[in-house]
Amino acid sequence: MTPETAVEALSAIVSAAYVVGPDGDQEPYVVDWRGRYHGTALAVVKPATTAEVSAVVRWCAANGVAITPQGGNTGMCGAATPLGPRPQIVLRLDRLNKVRWTSRLGDAIAVDAGCVLADVQAAAESVDRLFPMSLGAEGSCQIGGNLSTNAGGTAVLRYGTMRELTLGLEVVLPDGDVLSSMTSLRKDSTGYDLKQLFIGAEGTLGIITGAVLKLFPRPRGRAVAMAKLDAIEDALSLLALARASLGERLGSFEIMSRGQIEVIAENVSHLAIPFALDSAFYLLIELVDTLEGQDLAGLLEGLLGEAFERGLVTDALVASSETQAEALWKIRHSVSEGSKRAGYVISHDSAVPLDAQAEFVTRVTARIAETRPDARIALHGHIGDGNIHVLAIIPGVAPDQADAMKDVAAAINSIVDEETAALNGSISAEHGIGVANRERLARVADPLELAWMRKVKALFDPQQLMNPGKVLTPDS
Repeated sequence: MTPETAVEALSAIVSAAYVVGPDGDQEPYVVDWRGRYHGTALAVVKPATTAEVSAVVRWCAANGVAITPQGGNTGMCGAATPLGPRPQIVLRLDRLNKVRWTSRLGDAIAVDAGCVLADVQAAAESVDRLFPMSLGAEGSCQIGGNLSTNAGGTAVLRYGTMRELTLGLEVVLPDGDVLSSMTSLRKDSTGYDLKQLFIGAEGTLGIITGAVLKLFPRPRGRAVAMAKLDAIEDALSLLALARASLGERLGSFEIMSRGQIEVIAENVSHLAIPFALDSAFYLLIELVDTLEGQDLAGLLEGLLGEAFERGLVTDALVASSETQAEALWKIRHSVSEGSKRAGYVISHDSAVPLDAQAEFVTRVTARIAETRPDARIALHGHIGDGNIHVLAIIPGVAPDQADAMKDVAAAINSIVDEETAALNGSISAEHGIGVANRERLARVADPLELAWMRKVKALFDPQQLMNPGKVLTPDS
């Protein structure tokens, strides 16, 4: 199969204007967001409908051409980069970007997989509802990618991951057939729930083209604060106190280490840090309520006052306006941008039980510091749901120096994986496996579970055309 043949055939399906051959500018589609993985493609194809996706997939199946599905290309693990020796295309979903319908009464919205997350949030708001998924890349990431990695974000504590936010899916299977279950039903016990196989599968079983997602009543008020703490144990004690006194009003509970905020302050020039960096940890707390007239700021001040009396916090700043609240959130959402500019980032997406988080952080940071004294260790994440991102940043090393950092990354990954497994955790809470973590998955996962994953893959994709080389290693 030559690129010229592929471009000609695919142009007949979607028109030449939406096919980028090797002679065109493919770089935005064959290099991952971090600049770590560089691939090649016979063509980049941009279908506009599910029918066009189906036709492209049928052509690929007939000609033995592999497919790398791609949304906003904002992933952290190389899952959307066309890698390996097989001839393949990038199937880009930008043009599948329609909101199909919304139901205010049914608290549901049906969207194409190429819809940008922020646009789905706006569509929900237009009918006075909330789609709660929120993360730093929400202005460019797409719903299909969010589903394919089972994204989490900053509101999991209250609303859950994408798996919990999904009612129905439309998927183009590896032979081009369309499996459509675009239902908004909250109760349905008619056999296997097949959609769950595609959520978190990273495009290895099929291509998600549409989804029905849950909506919620839109909050009528919120209060946001940043609190300083001396130890992660104090953050967990404060979490228990907040849950007991505030219940479901607790919307987000995010933690950052001082090292993480220092990295942001040094590398994100337009961002102002409105407090001194003199504590070990910083908590971003948000309360929300769907009822009008609730004194959330007063409740938050009361919580922090009690926490101060108990010695759990050393200081706190409660946002006095929406502008100030957004400024505090901007710090949290700048962790990826700041870290990327600080050096070569060896990042982790571990989740451990809440009771084990303090032990996990203590053991991992001590072992990394001993193994690589020059590494800047930064931590951030969703401490309320057990997901802590541990970053080891090697200063002065460019993001594309993966080969030079291979041994260093392997040593640090082993530390994090060993401690995660010892505490009955997961090495990937929300970022997925892709290519970056597939050897790690092979090392820590239950062999029986891996064997059944392979059986599922073989059943759905006997030609092994869907996102080859991702999630499962060739010999795992």
